[in-house]
Amino acid sequence: MSASHRRTVIGGALAIALALSGAACGDSGENTSGNGLEKSEITLGTMTIADTVPVQIAISKGLFKAEGLTVKTQVIQGGAAGIPLLKSGRLDFSFGNYVSLLTAGVKDPGFKPKIVAEGFQGASKTHTLMVRKDSPYQKIEDLKGKKIGVNTRRNISTLMIRAAGKPVGVEFDEDKNFVEVAPPAMEQALKSKSVEAVQAIEPFGTQMQQSIGARMVADLSSGPTAEFPIAGYAATEEFIKEHPKTTAAFQRALQKAQGMAADRKLVQDTLPTYAKGIDAKVAATMSYGTFPTTLNATRLQRVADVMLQFGYVDKKIDVKNFIATSAA
Repeated sequence: MSASHRRTVIGGALAIALALSGAACGDSGENTSGNGLEKSEITLGTMTIADTVPVQIAISKGLFKAEGLTVKTQVIQGGAAGIPLLKSGRLDFSFGNYVSLLTAGVKDPGFKPKIVAEGFQGASKTHTLMVRKDSPYQKIEDLKGKKIGVNTRRNISTLMIRAAGKPVGVEFDEDKNFVEVAPPAMEQALKSKSVEAVQAIEPFGTQMQQSIGARMVADLSSGPTAEFPIAGYAATEEFIKEHPKTTAAFQRALQKAQGMAADRKLVQDTLPTYAKGIDAKVAATMSYGTFPTTLNATRLQRVADVMLQFGYVDKKIDVKNFIATSAA
């Protein structure tokens, strides 16, 4: 079990929000709140994984409410799934891995994502490659040509696998080797032998170890992707321009929650409240990464550079172009 990483909570008192006006929610919900927000009811795409625990902390501790925001969450399978929802306006903000966000921003002229807050940075054993207890495979080299379960293709999961394989001479093919499996369904995928391995994120990696004796064959949060930036929260450039005060309120609340997530006990107590099937034992023994409280372009540039190395994009990306100026 890795030691939890600590981050300094960014100081500053939060403004106490006035009572929200009773306006109808939905796609037409441009609700001006008592403290001047352009929109007081927002929809946030999130995932039931450890990476998003600050969202739950912000909700349970009333941090969004204190900023005049009512947040409706919508569970998505991965960052790629949130992109069309952001584009259509069905989501105002979405958690998503940086690979999916940057790829879409480069390849889709109609999509201009802006990262408004960093969400999660990996640490030892937060992202692992796991096999069945009785699997004959002992290391990543053994998985050459095999089927590996990932939450979505061409995202942070597949990039980390490919980055881990390259130093030992193993190349993985995005379409031939990777099978899309939702994180909560990965244990069953291993048991049914529909895949030979899964790219597990916490808390599901620890859960599979405890429930079926799954074995780790590679720690993907090491080597070239040690302390790798994993995912953050994004909105479209258009939404931010039209809702600057709403965006700033979302950032302030989330930033405070990210800092509070340095308290491992708080994270352990929060996880079982929203992550299906994750009990106190798993929460107490799983590996934890870092919840950054600032946006750092130098840190995020690492992801873009590795993406270029493995052909996810055709030319070098300047990550600064994907960071919301209001958050820089």
